[in-house]
Amino acid sequence: MAVRAIRRMGDPLLWARAQEVTDISAPALADLVADMKDTMAALQGAGLAAPQIGVPLRVVLFGVAANPRYPGASAVPETILVNPIIEPLDDEQEEAWEGCLSVPGMRGLVPRYRRVRYRGFGLDGTAIDREVEGFHARVVQHECDHLDGILYPARIRDLKCFGYESVLFPEGFAEQDA
Repeated sequence: MAVRAIRRMGDPLLWARAQEVTDISAPALADLVADMKDTMAALQGAGLAAPQIGVPLRVVLFGVAANPRYPGASAVPETILVNPIIEPLDDEQEEAWEGCLSVPGMRGLVPRYRRVRYRGFGLDGTAIDREVEGFHARVVQHECDHLDGILYPARIRDLKCFGYESVLFPEGFAEQDA
């Protein structure tokens, strides 16, 4: 459909809680998801939340096969998730480097739950219920944070671990995020 402009950190829409989707079968929702797929592919993202393209709905898309922005990351199946709910499966957290299309050119060391369960609905209305860990768990937590008005810099514990990729990783970003 179309590659849409990404809202950047500082945009008030990115700090707001997104609204629940009330009609999964609405044609406008399918159009939104098509635009999200095109945008994510064009920008080589690992995921995208509807608020990042200016639509305040609880819809995320994520998936990673091979991605130059995340070399060495394990594969994550392409998933469209409407009205997601996430719950940690235990208290174990791990820190890893994250980036975001709404915070371009920067990375931060972000703590996330290592194992989570997420539930929601696919675009066809089918229920999705998965238990995941590692990079998959990190990606879904990052994208769902967008739905609650949270950008990853707000989760960084030590701001010395936040900066421009070109400064933090002058030789290029490699396996640090796997």
